[in-house]
Amino acid sequence: MKNKALHTIRWGIIGVGNVTEVKSGPAFYKVPNSQLVAVMRRNAEKAADYARRHNIPKWYSNASELINDPDVNAVYIATPPDSHASYAIEAMRAGKPVYVEKPMARHYSECQEMLEVSKETGVPIWVAYYRRTLPAFLKAKELIESGVIGKPLMVNIKLYKEAGERGKKPDEMSWHVYPEIAGAGHFFDLASHQLDYLDFVLGKITEVKGNAANLAGLYPAEDTVSGTWKHESGLIGTGSWCFVVDKNSVEDYIQFVGEKGEICLPCFSHGKMKVTTANGTEELEFENPQHISQNLVQKVVEELLGKGKSPSTGESAARTSWVLDEMVKDFYEPQ
Repeated sequence: MKNKALHTIRWGIIGVGNVTEVKSGPAFYKVPNSQLVAVMRRNAEKAADYARRHNIPKWYSNASELINDPDVNAVYIATPPDSHASYAIEAMRAGKPVYVEKPMARHYSECQEMLEVSKETGVPIWVAYYRRTLPAFLKAKELIESGVIGKPLMVNIKLYKEAGERGKKPDEMSWHVYPEIAGAGHFFDLASHQLDYLDFVLGKITEVKGNAANLAGLYPAEDTVSGTWKHESGLIGTGSWCFVVDKNSVEDYIQFVGEKGEICLPCFSHGKMKVTTANGTEELEFENPQHISQNLVQKVVEELLGKGKSPSTGESAARTSWVLDEMVKDFYEPQ
């Protein structure tokens, strides 16, 4: 699709829930040459309230009406993953470029359908893996590529979180723990950011082996995952995730190990990056934008205007969904 004729990207958002209040929504009207002209939520009262508070001219309670609004020329899909594919496909068939929340869809097969429609229609699709544009993550990539820690040998991920679901009834829990909506559990929502970032820094993951289990019995999805993988370069990765630990066991880091040192940084908690070499350990601190998606939204807008390229694409996001599926497939499809 040729987008160079566009001078202003006029966005419509499908699904104005909590994630769009600060993390992403305002970016669409703060980025240069970008406007937010319409929002949609199935609850009409909440859609109208969002539009009023953010000074958005139009609101809808029906996604198809927003997609077919002639004033909207690009669509941001911020619903849970179970509707990502259907809304994205509808928008692309209507000729509207799509920016979709992560993970791209519930499963790799749905991602493939989305990419096929993008190719068929010539309408582009991007996914909200915004760590590809955040200062700390860009600095770690720069340091690795410049050889500060020598040849990279392996990468390790650890993410242990407390269970917010403990003591709650099933209907009080977030959609994130229901596989029919999320694809799996918190692993898909959070590990997707980490594994996508590794694709960005270290290249495509080509081999995956994983184990998943539900050990606390709080909800239907897996709550504990461990895995190993190999990048196309031959570099090996390991990861462990648990979402039901005690508060004293909470962990969050990505560790890159090289021949001459290592880089360790948190993925979700606000902390310092540690760079260790023969010269000792240096701690680096970074500040994120107020609207954490804004740097990536700006890259997408620039690409739509023919002025640049987004580092997060439908193709790269689909690769991440394949890795996620491979990690937990034995839990959902016993051999």
